[in-house]
Amino acid sequence: MSILLTTFDTWKPTQPSNSSDDLITELVQRKLLPPHTHLSRNIPVDFQLAPEKVLAVVDTVQPDVIVCCGMAEKRSHLTVEANGRHQGEILYTSISLKTLVEQTQTTAISHNTGRFVCNYLYYSVLKYIQSHQLKTQCLFVHVPPLNPENLDAIVQDFSTILKLLQPVTSS
Repeated sequence: MSILLTTFDTWKPTQPSNSSDDLITELVQRKLLPPHTHLSRNIPVDFQLAPEKVLAVVDTVQPDVIVCCGMAEKRSHLTVEANGRHQGEILYTSISLKTLVEQTQTTAISHNTGRFVCNYLYYSVLKYIQSHQLKTQCLFVHVPPLNPENLDAIVQDFSTILKLLQPVTSS
């Protein structure tokens, strides 16, 4: 099974980094990424460029699972997003989010990906999977700002989610 993990770049000049990319850096340093993991990091926070870049990597890598990660400045824990929306259309992930969060410490399910590029990227990838009739699964994970108090729990939860994706997607 292959996984594609994506992260965003910053979108404000005051941001030293994007917590989604910081999380992947931690996973790489701790050697917690599953085998056959592909990374597409620092995607531009741009409605046109983000889906273009990610879908180009999807075409090249042809992953079984895509996990898009973005920063949620006002959240305090990981959230797995149920859907992406665009112009009144709502597309849902086919991954059982309940199965994922039941085995994590603090991760929650969110039904509001927001109205920014995170949502549009999620919607675009789900739409691409649907329109191309792919068996690929997709999940969007919002990452809060990381700090010494929450880092270990978030790393643990995200690592658990990655481990659980294989059985979740094969059932």
